[in-house]
Amino acid sequence: MTFGRFFLLLLLALGGFVYAVWRGHVDVPPEWNPWAPLDIREAPNLLTSYKLRRLQESRELCEQALTTSDLKYVAVPDSTPQAGCPVENAVRVTGSAVRFNSPWLATCPLAAAYAMFERHGLQPAAQQVFGQPVARIDHFGSFACRNIARSNRRSQHASANALDLAGFRLQDGTRITVARDWNGDDDKARFLRLVKAAACDAFKITLSPEYNAAHHDHFHVDMGGFGMCR
Repeated sequence: MTFGRFFLLLLLALGGFVYAVWRGHVDVPPEWNPWAPLDIREAPNLLTSYKLRRLQESRELCEQALTTSDLKYVAVPDSTPQAGCPVENAVRVTGSAVRFNSPWLATCPLAAAYAMFERHGLQPAAQQVFGQPVARIDHFGSFACRNIARSNRRSQHASANALDLAGFRLQDGTRITVARDWNGDDDKARFLRLVKAAACDAFKITLSPEYNAAHHDHFHVDMGGFGMCR
């Protein structure tokens, strides 16, 4: 058998298997089924980013995913809070396993990615470094109808598809901020670097103080673009 024929047969077999999974003729664990709803409780895998993308177009899938998370939220009707900045398939997050300094508006994929980040990245990092969980997160907001600095392109903030994380408070009251602690060499700095790495895994875009001076005091995370971790 030639390599070309073998490769064709392999593609046909793979296509048949994918079709059988899609039609429900073959049972696979939900976390490895591309058409199964995202379960925030399951550890991220190669299908997580695909499942997050699917949430953008479906409120039903969004609700299914977020009900598996610790997020406290309310669905928000599609609207245009400011001219030129429509917000669609969004929720207002009011809390989770942590408290926030204020509620924040988010597209469903951003809210779901945040829930994955908190559960599988942020809290494990806090336990690893400090032996206790994060109890509160301070942020600089999510929705802002504006362009990217020195650009004619809309920021992801303009569609509530971005969040700026500024600080973290541990269960014992210890406060950690990006502005004050990023450049240190102690446990707080080590924690922030673990948080940045976890954000890079959860979100499409993560920008830290390493990116530019405009991000000296926060981590910008969003679900737009093609991927960047700086």
